[in-house]
Amino acid sequence: MTFLWIIGIIIGGLIIGVIGKLILPGRQAIPMWLTIVAGIVGVVIGTLLAQAFGLGTAGVWNIGEIILQIVVGVIAVAAAAALYPKMVTAKR
Repeated sequence: MTFLWIIGIIIGGLIIGVIGKLILPGRQAIPMWLTIVAGIVGVVIGTLLAQAFGLGTAGVWNIGEIILQIVVGVIAVAAAAALYPKMVTAKR
């Protein structure tokens, strides 16, 4: 695991998280850092699922892997949007 790999995961998380927010209907009241975290979850779990399903990572632009990352990212953003307001309210 190198520094560039970590930067790539963070940038990929930003992209997947923003795509997840755009796909979900309505407004998600979550901060940008949580969007990035949800995107990182989408990138990591989506990649693991792609490898498990045999989609592999033969090239840089593997469409099956990207679709799985987006789907998991949407689910992660939806979960974060549902849980974050409850966590903020509970702190007050």
